[in-house]
Amino acid sequence: MKNPACTAWIADFLANDPPRSKSLVMTIFGDAIVPRGGTLWLGSLIELLAPFGVNDRLLRTSVFRLAQEGWLSSQRDGRRSAYTIRPEASARFERAYRRIYAPLVAHWDGSWTLVIGPAGSIDAAERGAVRKELLWAGYGLIAPGIFGHPAADPDVLEDILTRNEVLGKLYVCHATELPGVSTRPLRHMVGECWDLSEVMAGYEQFISRFQPLLHLLQAQADGANIDAEQAFVIRSLLTHAYRRVQLHDPQLPVELLPEPWPGTQAYALARALYRRTYASAEDYILATLRREDEQTPDVEPWFFERFGGLNV
Repeated sequence: MKNPACTAWIADFLANDPPRSKSLVMTIFGDAIVPRGGTLWLGSLIELLAPFGVNDRLLRTSVFRLAQEGWLSSQRDGRRSAYTIRPEASARFERAYRRIYAPLVAHWDGSWTLVIGPAGSIDAAERGAVRKELLWAGYGLIAPGIFGHPAADPDVLEDILTRNEVLGKLYVCHATELPGVSTRPLRHMVGECWDLSEVMAGYEQFISRFQPLLHLLQAQADGANIDAEQAFVIRSLLTHAYRRVQLHDPQLPVELLPEPWPGTQAYALARALYRRTYASAEDYILATLRREDEQTPDVEPWFFERFGGLNV
């Protein structure tokens, strides 16, 4: 039996901030399908998207475009179609969702990673592609042709350079303050490279939208008076909204962030709501997928490591 208060909250959310269907497909793939191997039948996806008001035609258009963009591949079995995360896209999925579910614990060792592309080192198309991916990975533009980050992940950077075929064409180095020389502190580059006001506003909007929902659930008897479909919709909308703001966060070390940093409260809120809804949502997801494929597996064990441990 559906919880009337949750029904009203979901209806209000979908009326005032409906997720774009293509982006929602990406959210559900990353949150619910990748932990089961990354493949599902189109009929199951249609059923999963129905509670969000996404119709059959719009969904088919969305998955077709995602396939064109290299995220998904399709296979046919008679009149049925299945969609799978492409191997070349799986690393990007993993990287993105590791950011979403991981605690905010990056610390600063006083250095910056710099990526330098001198004029003529790469062509215009390569430069545009690398620029786009570095910005998406949280790098800031320090000067023309120079990107930097104070807590860069070397594996992420290596992946970006490899996929864009620019290995050996750019300079990558660490920069630290030179002892004995009076200079502007490197921490001040944060203000030069990023305008964090939009990220902060995004986190604050997320908090204002989802904090009342947490209070609503906490007020329910035993804190769990919602049905499985509602849990799935709430978990998906939560993940989608948090992903949307969090992927614009450059993931700076905690020592370089403004105080108070709303991302800390947003993460705690997302964790609390996810822990309250994930189990019932899993029941709904698995039942939906197994209606079309009885061999649908359970989630991989690493799924339960999300948000610092779902069973904690």
